[in-house]
Amino acid sequence: VAARFTLDAMPGKQMSIDADFNAGLIDENTAKERRRALQREADFHGAMDGASKFVKGDAIAGVVIVLVNILGGLAIGIVQKGLPVERAVHTYTLLTVGDGLVTQIPALLISTAAGLLVTRSANSRSFGDDLTRQLLGFPRVIGMAAGIVLLLGFVPGLPFIPFFVLALGSGATSYLLHTEEKQRLARQKSREEQEAAKASSQPDSFVSLIPVDTLEVELGYGLLPLTEKREGGDLLERVTAARRKCALEMGLVVQPIRVRDNLQLPPDSYCIRLKGNVVGSGTLKTGYSLAMDPGGAEGQIDGIPTREPAFGLSALWISKDRKEEAELAGYTVVDETTVLITHLTEILKKHAHELLGRQETKALVDMVKETRPAVVEELIPGLLGLGDVQKVLQNLLLERVPIRDMASILEALADHAGFSRDADYLTETARQALSRTICSLYADQEGRLSVLTLNPAVEQEIFESLQHSPQGTYPSLSPDKTRQLFRSLSARVEEMTLRGQSPVLLVSPRIRLPFRRLLGRSLSQVAVLSYNEIAPGIEVQAAGVVGYED
Repeated sequence: VAARFTLDAMPGKQMSIDADFNAGLIDENTAKERRRALQREADFHGAMDGASKFVKGDAIAGVVIVLVNILGGLAIGIVQKGLPVERAVHTYTLLTVGDGLVTQIPALLISTAAGLLVTRSANSRSFGDDLTRQLLGFPRVIGMAAGIVLLLGFVPGLPFIPFFVLALGSGATSYLLHTEEKQRLARQKSREEQEAAKASSQPDSFVSLIPVDTLEVELGYGLLPLTEKREGGDLLERVTAARRKCALEMGLVVQPIRVRDNLQLPPDSYCIRLKGNVVGSGTLKTGYSLAMDPGGAEGQIDGIPTREPAFGLSALWISKDRKEEAELAGYTVVDETTVLITHLTEILKKHAHELLGRQETKALVDMVKETRPAVVEELIPGLLGLGDVQKVLQNLLLERVPIRDMASILEALADHAGFSRDADYLTETARQALSRTICSLYADQEGRLSVLTLNPAVEQEIFESLQHSPQGTYPSLSPDKTRQLFRSLSARVEEMTLRGQSPVLLVSPRIRLPFRRLLGRSLSQVAVLSYNEIAPGIEVQAAGVVGYED
């Protein structure tokens, strides 16, 4: 029955492997290995199902033969030979038992053969190798068998000498195998000690300690269950899913992220390192859920106050059995793994420009070259170098503009690189080519884009104050005016955020990039667009005007 149910579940398991592969949770080699394991399991249970049917039929036939012998014998003894009932029962029952024992010898051989068939069906080793491993691989089992055989020799009516000889042979075999196993372990330990001594005697080499992982997540020992599948942890799979999401949304292929423990961290803490430096950290409570108030929660719930690490929102740690209560009250409730993955995803987006190196840029360019070789051959190396393309892509990622449409980006660069190789100029032309993509990031479903605008006088003053340097063009406003401008813009941004709108500032193309750099650290959440980046079909709605005074 178990074999039949297992066979019925095989299609579902196959679909699960295909779904994991399509979702990017496993690679092609892992999928192949899982399919091979599933095939071996199917062969094993298929052989078990067939062998069990064969043995079942033989057992039923044996039962039928026993009943026929008993009933037929009683009929012959009583009717034909005239024997008394007691003598007929005694005589023909003994004869039936004897005949049953004789007929069950082939059944025993068939059952043994079926067992060999089942155990061999899912194995690729030779039969001799399997037989040796299974019979001689466990000395303790052979020793127990020797003890049982010796006890049978003392049972009255059974011959002592044959059982004693079998017990003696089995005991000797168990002893020899146990001794050989101890010697093998001793040789292995000696070999490991020699290798360790040899390694310690060699000159010190610290070259392997120099390389730094691009991105890694370090966990305190209290968070390690999040990575254990047998304990219900799925952190590793969700890290892979976060990389896949970054590729889909940003067009950036992130290198594998290392997840490891760090005993120097507090038990419930984690940190995210970028090129060896900490760029994010937080504390999780295993067994708890994080409840956040999106702004419309009704009532208060009891919990441990904390802050959501990705966006700094006020939140509460609550027990998981109170999740439904918090959701009914209007809170957004997530588990501890989701908190970490959300933080990691936000860091991937924030530092995407730092993750894009020349090697990653070359891979993206080669991908376009496979389908559109003409634009790549015209652009690189005739008009721009690989480093120039990398700077443009980094500028786009710095403002969270996806670079999935590499063909359009390279087409725009090829059209304008002949006029200037300045990275700022080329970045603006690439943004104009991606106008639909940029507008779709901030417009609502009806195609309406709510924006803030600068006071014309302020915009003119910013343009007249632009100063050029090797690091780029920056506006040079007085500290008082800059402070007033930031205060006014912050108030407008807060109003848009409370209305559920993305803060977008629409300015002239001539000051877009310098003004974005001015906002860089203080108001990095504000998207700065130029008039040239408004795609056709987008309805622009003014949400306010920003000046020196609110």
